[in-house]
Amino acid sequence: MLTLPLFDIDPYRFDGSVDALADTFDRDHYARLPGLLTGDGLNALRAEALHLEKFARRRDFLMESMDNSPRHMTTIGGHTIAEHSSLIPHLYANTHLTDLIRRIVSVDIVPVPDQVERFVINYLHRPGDVHGAHFDDHPIAFVAFLEAPPRGSGGELEMVPRAQSLLDIESEGVRRFPHDAGDCYLLKADTSAHRVTPLAAPARRVVLNMAFASPESAKIRSESALLLYS
Repeated sequence: MLTLPLFDIDPYRFDGSVDALADTFDRDHYARLPGLLTGDGLNALRAEALHLEKFARRRDFLMESMDNSPRHMTTIGGHTIAEHSSLIPHLYANTHLTDLIRRIVSVDIVPVPDQVERFVINYLHRPGDVHGAHFDDHPIAFVAFLEAPPRGSGGELEMVPRAQSLLDIESEGVRRFPHDAGDCYLLKADTSAHRVTPLAAPARRVVLNMAFASPESAKIRSESALLLYS
């Protein structure tokens, strides 16, 4: 097991930034977590994602339950990650990280019961790869960027908080967020319509996405997640 710290949580404990992030998340349903992932953490998780990529599966289809939005990507689900990785399950159970998330999102988060969607890795690595518009079944997504395409090459997060439908993501109210390798963010994923824009050039976008349920959503078994990750 890696002994170097993956996350630098201490500044969030002592410099008052958690209150500001909680206000941002309450307003925007999105919050970037600057400096949270350490350099050693990024290197370790990137190496783990490269190791796991040989177990990933290519997905090319339209998600019927999400207005036929496209999925052109390579994915690995939590059940497969748990079989071949000890690092990522250990990270998901890290109480220091989950306590920090709780303080920011003001949601009584619990682990997702379904191992398939508890933690996943998404690889966009071909021109045109896209993760189309969707809502998540569980309220909180924690996303860590392990590889990111150059700015202007696509692969950006687009989201609309408090969306009424997926059609809202085509509105003028859509917000776009580019990210770099090492970035982490939190998203209120069950009420925000969100998608990843297509890769416009040969590049790689590799993210670890850890989902957290509420006591209510923990009862849900997501058919869309099964299609994408099982």
